[in-house]
Amino acid sequence: MNNCFIILAGGESKRFNSKTPKPYHLYKGKPLLLHSIVKAKSYKKIKKIVLVINKKHKNFIKKLKIKNIKIVVGGKTRAESAYKGLKSIESDNIQNVMIHDAARPNFSIKLLDKLMKELKTNDCVIPAIQTTDSIKQKSLNKVINLKRENIYLIQTPQAFNFKELYKLQNNKSIEITDDANLFVKAGKKIKIIKGEIDNKKITINSDIQINNTIQYGLGFDVHRLVSNKKLYLGGIKIPSPLGTLGHSDGDPVLHAVTDAILGACKMGDIGEKFSDKDKRFRNIRSTILLKNIIEEVNSKGYTINNIDINIITQKPKIQKYKKQITNCIARICKILPTQINIKGKTTEKLGVIGEEKAIACEVIASVIKYD
Repeated sequence: MNNCFIILAGGESKRFNSKTPKPYHLYKGKPLLLHSIVKAKSYKKIKKIVLVINKKHKNFIKKLKIKNIKIVVGGKTRAESAYKGLKSIESDNIQNVMIHDAARPNFSIKLLDKLMKELKTNDCVIPAIQTTDSIKQKSLNKVINLKRENIYLIQTPQAFNFKELYKLQNNKSIEITDDANLFVKAGKKIKIIKGEIDNKKITINSDIQINNTIQYGLGFDVHRLVSNKKLYLGGIKIPSPLGTLGHSDGDPVLHAVTDAILGACKMGDIGEKFSDKDKRFRNIRSTILLKNIIEEVNSKGYTINNIDINIITQKPKIQKYKKQITNCIARICKILPTQINIKGKTTEKLGVIGEEKAIACEVIASVIKYD
């Protein structure tokens, strides 16, 4: 089944009141819109992702270096932006489409499953929650009591049969606040399913200020250089006549990064997690070890905030490998490359490092614990 997920991030963010547009503002350790992109990519029933952006935000989107999604410049209104997103996939033989506001980062994969299931028998499926507050309507000087049982707060993502929605979206003169409005105005059937309490929309700056604690950790590692061994630094294989001696692949950078993160999360050290007495970890890549730790710390509510790395070596020179190492660590830690800083240091030919007999690395990492 050919399904598409469209993320709308083309607004002006005027109410958000920040120099950084709302979709690119950090939320739980990464830009707001990335939360929706990551979830859409992880949902196997989605074959194509389209991101609709504001033309004024092109510099922000370039910095994120997003891959494998289609980026479309939106219009002046939400209706125009949604139409441009749909227009961009007109010839892609799309059967179903979900349209989502980037300002809602906390939807679940379970919700996507519910929407897809209902689309089998409906052309328009939307999530909603019923209000628990008393509702009144004021018209001029008259106040009317409304039954809260009949009031629904509509959320995104909303799911549609592509052809049916596209036909309705062709009338771009209608200003809408969500795409299901088109079905309402056309008198067509809508299926409402139970939404999610946590799937709230971030509108103003204070919505993004959540309770969190920043914690710090220190990591250090050193490995001897020997013949007939490969040299891995920061997950990257480095051309070298000498390699590091270790039970695993001997990557001092990833070992120090791992220890710094474990320290910040108060979760012990790399030796406790991956003993050098355990044959399972013999010659294992340190990228695998760090990935396992990231999954564990994420499951406990921690997100990596910043990593500062000193690689101490006489040879090789680190400058030419900085970008590769940064991108590798960022990918494993699920953060942006801009959240990582790498410095190459020498010991001015002093000691075992200066004599090219060892390589060391020291790291300070900060993590954020979300309530």
